[in-house]
Amino acid sequence: MNRRERLALLEERYRSCEHCKLSRTRTQVVFGEGNPEAELMFIGEGPGKQEDLTGRPFVGRSGELLTKIIEKGMGVERAAVYIANIVKCRPTVDLQFQKDRPPDAEEVAACSPVLLRQIEIIAPRVIMTLGGPATKFLLDTTTGITALRGKWAEFKSIPVMPTYHPSYVLRNGGDHSPLKKDVWHDIKLVMQKLGWPVPGKDERSP
Repeated sequence: MNRRERLALLEERYRSCEHCKLSRTRTQVVFGEGNPEAELMFIGEGPGKQEDLTGRPFVGRSGELLTKIIEKGMGVERAAVYIANIVKCRPTVDLQFQKDRPPDAEEVAACSPVLLRQIEIIAPRVIMTLGGPATKFLLDTTTGITALRGKWAEFKSIPVMPTYHPSYVLRNGGDHSPLKKDVWHDIKLVMQKLGWPVPGKDERSP
């Protein structure tokens, strides 16, 4: 059985998951998408409104920025990488399905085994964590993302590069945010690690 088939079986198994309270409010499970044999895997914290409606990860405003980073900055198609989240259902404040929030410990404990299985199947050469929750989970740390970003870490022998979540960049100036330079720095480190061609000074900066 190839990786695509193994991922499809995993997705089918959890399509009707009721392991935590998020199952009571979701529209649909947002499993993840991309190349089952991807060299690079992006991991965020959880789906937002547009993701819940479409069943696809990172398709809202933050998803548009991530896609721009991948396609314009890294020079590869979004479909060439794999994108997933720690939890597969949208976490909202008081389960009112209005304001997004990071997943809580119970939700992470219930859903993270799916992510761990995705990582095992895909076996990426590099993982890039997007934001604090994903970074803290994968690296088993309480240190904040500001201190961790831009520094190589490791998860089960896979190099991990933490960086800011696209939504954090958008909340702090968007296209004019000074955080974009930090993210671009981290992206270039990932490309170097993978042996992908890195453009000259700001030539392709997203």
